[in-house]
Amino acid sequence: MVVKLDETVGYQLPLTDERVNLNALIGRTIVLRHTGNIFCVHCGRQTKKSFNQGHCYPCFISLARCDMCIMKPEQCHFEQGTCREPEWGEAFCMQPHFVYLAKTSGVKVGITRYSQIPIRWIDQGAVKGLIIAKVPERVLSGQIEVAIAKDFADKTNWRKMLKGQVAEVNLLTFRDKAQELFPSGLKKYAVKDGQVEELVYPVESVPEKISSHNLDKTPEFTDRLTGIKGQYLIFERRVINMRKYGGYHVEFDFQDC
Repeated sequence: MVVKLDETVGYQLPLTDERVNLNALIGRTIVLRHTGNIFCVHCGRQTKKSFNQGHCYPCFISLARCDMCIMKPEQCHFEQGTCREPEWGEAFCMQPHFVYLAKTSGVKVGITRYSQIPIRWIDQGAVKGLIIAKVPERVLSGQIEVAIAKDFADKTNWRKMLKGQVAEVNLLTFRDKAQELFPSGLKKYAVKDGQVEELVYPVESVPEKISSHNLDKTPEFTDRLTGIKGQYLIFERRVINMRKYGGYHVEFDFQDC
């Protein structure tokens, strides 16, 4: 889903030839159907199975963006000359990155390129975010993240995130603690004057018992949309992680009130 930061986070669903304003459909009954077709988000070829959020297998094993070092940036091997796509690595990994704290289901540490704030926070369903370091390349952000993750989570409990079940915390206090954990050679990259950013999502209600819908098992459903948070559409009887289905061909419709 395409996101935009406003007083309330705005969401659009990109379809073949248009973008659907999802915020305007909250409260409406949605019909979503997977046609059974899956197309690689990179090369466009049809594939029976999607890998790494929308790639066909040949792209999955050949693209740098699908390499393990994307998930574990501290394992970056660009300097060794073994990057799958050196030009892509130069453009995306050898660029300034932020290390941040986000309040999702708790306080978590994460990294992202300098241009992806606050989009990264929105994708994770964070209600607060704070930049704590800026480094000149991705591998350094990974080294900081690993050092901090010994005391801070780097994963989100998605059910608690959707329900908003998280205690009130002071991210500035957590920043001070996190920066003490930076490797000594990387403390110079600490950001001391970052401001806490708050995000509000268009959520009317969340199911008492959250069940994640699987389009592979049940390709079609009809349900009333009650909210959007992170990359989840929230319905009366289910939620669905739309990012999981990158490359899936779906038919989307809504019924009159």
